[in-house]
Amino acid sequence: MSYSAASESVMLHLGLGSFHRAHQAAYLQALIDAGDTRWSVVGTNIRPEMAEVLAALQGQGGAYTLETVSPAGEYRYQRIEAIRRVLPFDATLAPAIEVAAQASTRIISFTVTEAGYYLDPAGGLDTRAPDVLADVQKLRRGEAGATIFGAIAAMLRARMMAGAGPVTLLNCDNLRHNGERFRVMLRAFLELVADAPLLAWTQAHTRCPNAMVDRITPRPPPELRDRVRQATGWDDAAPVGGESFIQWVIEDDFANGRPAWERVGVQMVDSVAPYEEAKIRILNGSHSCIAWAGTLAGMQFIHEGARAPAIRQLAFDYITDDVIPCLDRPGAPSPVDLPNYRDVVLERFGNEAVRDTNQRVAMDGFSKIPGFIAPTVRERLAAGQPIDAVAVLPALFLAFLQRWHRGQLAYDYQDQAMDLSVAHAICEAGDPVEALCANAGLWGDLAGNARLVAAVRAASARVARIKAGP
Repeated sequence: MSYSAASESVMLHLGLGSFHRAHQAAYLQALIDAGDTRWSVVGTNIRPEMAEVLAALQGQGGAYTLETVSPAGEYRYQRIEAIRRVLPFDATLAPAIEVAAQASTRIISFTVTEAGYYLDPAGGLDTRAPDVLADVQKLRRGEAGATIFGAIAAMLRARMMAGAGPVTLLNCDNLRHNGERFRVMLRAFLELVADAPLLAWTQAHTRCPNAMVDRITPRPPPELRDRVRQATGWDDAAPVGGESFIQWVIEDDFANGRPAWERVGVQMVDSVAPYEEAKIRILNGSHSCIAWAGTLAGMQFIHEGARAPAIRQLAFDYITDDVIPCLDRPGAPSPVDLPNYRDVVLERFGNEAVRDTNQRVAMDGFSKIPGFIAPTVRERLAAGQPIDAVAVLPALFLAFLQRWHRGQLAYDYQDQAMDLSVAHAICEAGDPVEALCANAGLWGDLAGNARLVAAVRAASARVARIKAGP
């Protein structure tokens, strides 16, 4: 669908973290700078985190500074003013629901971690998850939920009742096939709520295009504010930084108009699948590889591991030996130049100026193994091919998990999908490799596969050679 010609159009974004402010808001700012001022962002969070950042953004009228740096060390500073309103967190979500119910709001976008989707082992909505079930009861009482499903359902209900018209629900995250999968999971949630009119309205009046996003965006370090002040003169209480590289690929399937993003470099395509597979498996998978390996080697930053020959080789072999053969098959070539993409990605990881931490990238391993890594294992095994290179990644994660289990990580490990008792049990098992490979939440139908166990066991010996510390 072509972009909206309306005089006022709003994109309501849920999740005003660093990534949204360095990525989607930056693209919209580029469009505004090009003279198209018809769209703006209203942003908020559906969880109580980041209260200080929200308050700072509110105090600055939604404006902030974006610092980007290239692998060559070239810095650029840009004032982002695309976020016109910042809504404070409200557990009832009343301010966000009010915006969602307005006819001028044509897109509701959101950034969710893999764990925030509450996936079951088959990749659908875990309808037994306590948070999901709690939200079902809230929606039945006419309240908003705390999960992305409970929040969106409440917003759509208000929009339906207001007669505000169709709306696009736009994922801005790393979930594979995110739009179509979110639509299926939202339907499953609404079926649990048993609100037939809302389910019918949602099916008829929403679109959920798949999208792929990419820009390395570390947590803003304390010194960023001073750096921005020295470079620009702006005393910014909510600056954000990231690499110079940026990419956004979206399927052009919108319910009620969209910004003319193609004018500023967004790739509007019929199918995002080959682009997201390349990004998720090559970039996200190898990013985790370097974070886990770097942590084991006593490093703090991603660029340190990316520049260490032994660790870089682990990532290079994983991509070259096992991922690229899956994505670029005879008769089904990828539209992406995969070897070049690999080289660009590894160069980006080595960008010292970004100072992305292993702590940030290493998080949520219990979601990343099934999302980023297991598909390559599954396809290689199905083709009767070896999995020596990809098996290094779960071997790294196991060694990392064992370090966490002993309380010997240099930082706090965050993993929304991790069951603490399950994780400790894996580490305490007589054969931790076998226990890890038998976990259905990580591996689905591959759980207990003898070739997987053998490959991870062999890979553990290679991992041992890069470990340092306790």
